[in-house]
Amino acid sequence: MTSLRSRIGAVGAGLLLVAGASGATAAVLSHDHRPAATQAAPADGGSVRPVNEPAPDAARGVYDGAKESVAYISAQTAQGQATGSGFVVSADGRIVTNAHVVDGAQQVTVKIGTNGTEQPAQVLASDLSKDLALLQVDTGGRALPALTLADSSKIQVGQSTYAIGNPYGLDHTFTSGIVSALDREIQAPDGTPIGGAIQTDAAINPGNSGGALLDAEGHVIGVNSQIASPGAASGGEAGNVGIGFAIPSDTVADFIAHPTSTQQPAPDGGGLDELLPMA
Repeated sequence: MTSLRSRIGAVGAGLLLVAGASGATAAVLSHDHRPAATQAAPADGGSVRPVNEPAPDAARGVYDGAKESVAYISAQTAQGQATGSGFVVSADGRIVTNAHVVDGAQQVTVKIGTNGTEQPAQVLASDLSKDLALLQVDTGGRALPALTLADSSKIQVGQSTYAIGNPYGLDHTFTSGIVSALDREIQAPDGTPIGGAIQTDAAINPGNSGGALLDAEGHVIGVNSQIASPGAASGGEAGNVGIGFAIPSDTVADFIAHPTSTQQPAPDGGGLDELLPMA
């Protein structure tokens, strides 16, 4: 298991929890002025395509299959409103997110799907040592579309990944990349090591916390949780630099089957330990 703490620190980058905050509703765009790579024309006149590039319709299929299961999570805390991401894991209304998204929440609400309306959610379990939380919403008797968890032990470096969530409050943002590395070690909000984390270069930003990292079949391989951000270490604005980390789906599946809490949820579904920020 490779520890990231010394390696990240050596270059002045920090691991940052990627939950959003109120008021963060606009994204800053930058232009890439690097010269375009030259492509050689094939001798037979056919098109050139990188070996690992999925067909354009593959990404669209993953998005279409996942979009109605995505949850936009708002947590009202003593410090204000925080926002994050989550996804439906059972038809009866259970939702997975990061514990740091709902930590300290006095009230939690969610919007599910592209046309969902805001509704209250109960925190069933929230464990800062695992940085995972399980929420419950009232489905009104209807079955919600749930995402399927993949077997994360079968993930390979180089396979396609897709992240879907709500960075900077921009709901249902969809990005793509690959599995950059496996078996990374990240640190939970309470300092507990989390092993087996998946490293990806799919764009992940504040507000993506708790969202799904998907494979090419649209199955969940991890829960997006942290990014490495040199800007955060120097007091600047955090943002994606192509190094993100997700809690593996096998760990998520075990948490769903055996939910644990660092503190019993309050009757209104909130009231957890104070978040220990990572910079």
